[in-house]
Amino acid sequence: MHDQQPFSPERTWADKFRNAFRGLRLGVRGQRSFLVHAVFALAVVACAAAFRVSLGEWCLLALCMAVVLAAEMFNSALEFLAKAITKEHDYHLGRALDIGSAAVLIAAIGAAVVGLVIFLNRLGLALGWWEACNL
Repeated sequence: MHDQQPFSPERTWADKFRNAFRGLRLGVRGQRSFLVHAVFALAVVACAAAFRVSLGEWCLLALCMAVVLAAEMFNSALEFLAKAITKEHDYHLGRALDIGSAAVLIAAIGAAVVGLVIFLNRLGLALGWWEACNL
């Protein structure tokens, strides 16, 4: 299982991808926050399909989902690293974990704003709101 060092320069591309997929599995497994973001991402995909968003809107939504899920992975990595360093309360590690959580929050708020703009616009088009405003 640990036949090659993770930072070894001799790692092949197959090893690198295997490590990345193992990291994905570790980041997803047992992480409730990741599950919540994944459920919201599926809801966004369903809404985007229902509203028949444009290709550009799909790209923006996909990018937002990827950024939020990646931020959650980075935050999980910080949590694992902090636990590996010490089980005791450490002021600096606590601050680092808080900052990691804030990064996820910022990404999620940004993604929510993008989603709201896209979906409210689509809802407005479907209900004829913009025609009533002569927009």
